[in-house]
Amino acid sequence: MAPTIIVLLIASLLTPSYSNLPSADQSFTSLLISDKGLDFVKDLLILKAVSSLTPLQLPPIQRSVKIPFVGNAHVVFSNITIYKINVSTSYVKPGDSGIVIVTSGATCNLSMNWNYSYATWIVPVEISDKGRASVQVEGLEVGLTLGLENRQGTLKLSLMECGCYVKNISIQLDGGASWLYQGVVDAFEDQIGSAVENAITKKLEEGILQLDSLLQSLPKEIPVDDTASLNVTFVSDPLLSNSSIGFEINGLFTSSRKTGVFNYHNLKNSHPELPCNDPSKMLGISLDEAVFNSASALYYDAEFMQWIVDKVPDQSLLNTAGWRFIIPQLYKKYPNDDMNLNISLSSPPLIRISQNNIDATVYVDLIIDVLEAGKVVPVACISLVIRALGSVKIVGNNLAASVKLDDFSMSLKWSKIGKLRMFLVQPVMWTLIETVFLPFANKHLGKGFPLPIIRGFTIQNAEIICSPSRVTVCSDVAYVESYSRTHILRLPYSFLERS
Repeated sequence: MAPTIIVLLIASLLTPSYSNLPSADQSFTSLLISDKGLDFVKDLLILKAVSSLTPLQLPPIQRSVKIPFVGNAHVVFSNITIYKINVSTSYVKPGDSGIVIVTSGATCNLSMNWNYSYATWIVPVEISDKGRASVQVEGLEVGLTLGLENRQGTLKLSLMECGCYVKNISIQLDGGASWLYQGVVDAFEDQIGSAVENAITKKLEEGILQLDSLLQSLPKEIPVDDTASLNVTFVSDPLLSNSSIGFEINGLFTSSRKTGVFNYHNLKNSHPELPCNDPSKMLGISLDEAVFNSASALYYDAEFMQWIVDKVPDQSLLNTAGWRFIIPQLYKKYPNDDMNLNISLSSPPLIRISQNNIDATVYVDLIIDVLEAGKVVPVACISLVIRALGSVKIVGNNLAASVKLDDFSMSLKWSKIGKLRMFLVQPVMWTLIETVFLPFANKHLGKGFPLPIIRGFTIQNAEIICSPSRVTVCSDVAYVESYSRTHILRLPYSFLERS
């Protein structure tokens, strides 16, 4: 049996705070598997079930049969093997009582050995015969009712009902004088049918237990890198309707280092229906602003949002000579000295998602450092408020992003070289934002972070929709046959590659 698709990603508006800690049972990610997605999962499960059922060895069958004018004959069927199963019709139906999966009209082929022996009062010598037999089972019906519930943040799968029914069976013997005994062997149809029903039912029960064990072994956090992980705990029981299954997950970024607790306010956890334009998509994942902002706050607190710039496309901007007409006093005090730009964020970037739009506001302090006689001399600090327009896309199984400049404002925070003519500095800041800051940001945003799709499954034909306070990914899903069941069990999630 192969695991069903499970989930993840993210949530609402946040600013660092040290009050109003979000509850662990809040959800900031909504996942919906549509009827088309359920059919895909059902077909994959049936494919894997058939693969695990063939070949399937059944226990030997033996009995004594009374034959007219002969007496009692001891008949044994051995090496009974199901070697082929064909499923023609199946359906899946979620509902209040559980998830029902039914196959009907299936056929099943078996092979086996047969032998018999008897002795009569006329001929007091044991007579025996043996040969091979082929069995054709038709009208095979299998029904499962599965329960799915949240068990301490993981999914618990249970088998509520399981049944297998054989409608018709025919046995054809080959070898020896088998044609004489076809009528006798036909008396074994019920026993063979029961053996098939019991064997398939037992195998399916074992498969559900294995699948349940796999689901409960899935991690509650997905590593993004050495700093951050995604909280993928389920916060409620799955939501079953007559055509879909919905999941609610916490979904916030958390610290991998466990050095502190990150608190946020203005978190939302409402869960509207996923606004997919194409209802035929298999999967919908609704991501609220909060996870993007939780990532922003986490990386800010981890001091990742500061760096020294010592190379730029226009390298003249990193020498005071390049500033002699912009900030004359800088060049006068430090003629032809090299410079660094010390860039740091004064607060976490704030992401807001609206209809068909993503906005990011970034608060930056840019310190101009002069390198004089081997020493770094800070001479001025300019505060920038950068307003950027964002877009998101799917890269593999990752959700990636990019930003472009919308507008910015600036002010002088402090200066050791007197007042600056900010209208002269503004074009230089625009150049630095366009050629240094945004390319740096887009390099990292372009890698994205992982949507928690089980390894072996890939997102296809994705559509991304921005609506107030959330991003929704609507997509189909494909299964890559090159990933064996062993790979799926060993590597449950596709992680973001570390740079």
